[in-house]
Amino acid sequence: MSDKKILCLGIESSCDETSVAVVNSDRQIMSHIIYSQIPQHQKFGGVVPELAARAHILVLEDVTRRALADAGVEIDDIDVIAATAGPGLIGGVMVGWMGAVGLSQATGKPLVAVNHLEGHALVPRLTNDTPFPFLLLLASGGHTQILLVRGVGDYELIGQTLDDSAGEAFDKVAKMLGLGYPGGPVIDARVQLGGDATRFKFPRPLCDKPGCDFSFSGIKTAARTFLEKEPNRPLSDEFINDFCASFQAAVVDSVINRMHNALRDPRVKAAAPKTLVVAGGVAKNTAIRAALEKMAAELDMQYAAPPLNLCTDNGAMIAWAGLENFQLGRVVTGPVAPRPRWPLTEL
Repeated sequence: MSDKKILCLGIESSCDETSVAVVNSDRQIMSHIIYSQIPQHQKFGGVVPELAARAHILVLEDVTRRALADAGVEIDDIDVIAATAGPGLIGGVMVGWMGAVGLSQATGKPLVAVNHLEGHALVPRLTNDTPFPFLLLLASGGHTQILLVRGVGDYELIGQTLDDSAGEAFDKVAKMLGLGYPGGPVIDARVQLGGDATRFKFPRPLCDKPGCDFSFSGIKTAARTFLEKEPNRPLSDEFINDFCASFQAAVVDSVINRMHNALRDPRVKAAAPKTLVVAGGVAKNTAIRAALEKMAAELDMQYAAPPLNLCTDNGAMIAWAGLENFQLGRVVTGPVAPRPRWPLTEL
């Protein structure tokens, strides 16, 4: 890197957070503003795309001004602008992307189109200076994937979910229990109250089979079956805590089984990654973080996970991914169409 710090303004709007951050090339997060829409979507039990897009429109300008003010800079001080161009809820993606295009055109600053998933994937390089290559578990509300990360824009898919994502399974089981949205944090909190993870026998789909793909729909179906057979209503706190602990243990076992298989995959063995990384919203889960950290220690590997405030969608990860791409000369030179689907392997 040159001696001059490069400043990047990053905009994220792919789901239900409007976030803008200023990050520099010395890995300093100079400002980081998140406007969360969770209260607006909780009564619906999930994100309503039309409401999300409208909320992004209403707050994006204010969030951007606050991010610049908190960083102590003006827009003229920014060297490059980055924004999520997909994947995500297309209405929200378009709001953030068009806002970034407008800023770029008004100021003459270069623009980087960031893949939202690459934002998650590269966070450990911002927070931990994690070297390439590394083995990544990318787990969120929309994705559960194992990726071999060889470099910026260089990703090989090792395994992925065949049905529901881990985050989706957490949300649906929480909804079955009447615990609200988002499901992951509330289930994790219930487990912390001392739930018995052995009380309910959830399946571990695919864990007896080779390969690195996941399946979480069977765990979700088992949860529904257990609850349909439960005659006592309302459910006691003890029942809910035990149920959450048993469900979460099944998810953790599935993750660890697939990660062990991934490390035996010939492609991964040839690359010889030294670090296990977890990123995405589900990376906030304390049991998954602890299990992967223990696994890495047992295998004499490094372990990296973002701080909790950088696991869910955020502008800092977009700014950093934008910086890394900018330093490789990957800037927008023509029209870019925001994409609801954009696999990392297509970068």
